Amino acid sequence: MAISSNGVAGLKTGVCTSTTRPSGPYEGQMIYETDTDMIAVWNGTAWRYIAATTATSGSVLQVQSTTVTAATSTTSSSYVDISGLSVSITPKATSSNIYVSVSLMVSGNATDDTYYNIIRNSTAIGQGTGASNNQSLYLRLTDSLLPESASIEFLDSPSTTSATTYKMQWKTRVGTLFINNRAYETSGFVLSGISTITAMEIAG
Repeated sequence: MAISSNGVAGLKTGVCTSTTRPSGPYEGQMIYETDTDMIAVWNGTAWRYIAATTATSGSVLQVQSTTVTAATSTTSSSYVDISGLSVSITPKATSSNIYVSVSLMVSGNATDDTYYNIIRNSTAIGQGTGASNNQSLYLRLTDSLLPESASIEFLDSPSTTSATTYKMQWKTRVGTLFINNRAYETSGFVLSGISTITAMEIAG
């Protein structure tokens, strides 16, 4: 990327955006990004955020969210991914916390136990520890004809500035488990909905 005496794209030297960073940085080079309001330094292999000029502890630094509108189902009695229900976020600082919020529209063709886990990359988080079968969320379906809403929130501390993926997994004890669709559809009465997962970076 060519840098004129006025910097990148008319900006002053050392000032850029997250998409117009210098293409050949030297180790220790510092930049200020106007779109993120963050200072970053090149450590020899990657840009690392080191400070926020206005963010204070508890401030929201970024929000990433995924919404699934399609109906999907499982009959698995072991944990498997809920198709499409994942979100990736790259924290700006290792001191940041990630607030994860999940909302599900769930139904099943049997009134029985269902189980859900929040996964960070490949590790289950936000679980209880008081039983042999721990999970992030448990829901006993009480009506095989109607969907139910289920939600969970968890404040995670991943201690990283690398891209981090949060996703949901589920399993059922018996029968078929659905999201975004009723288990049975009757003539003239069809229900569908959405499920979401949101990751919010909170300054530490």
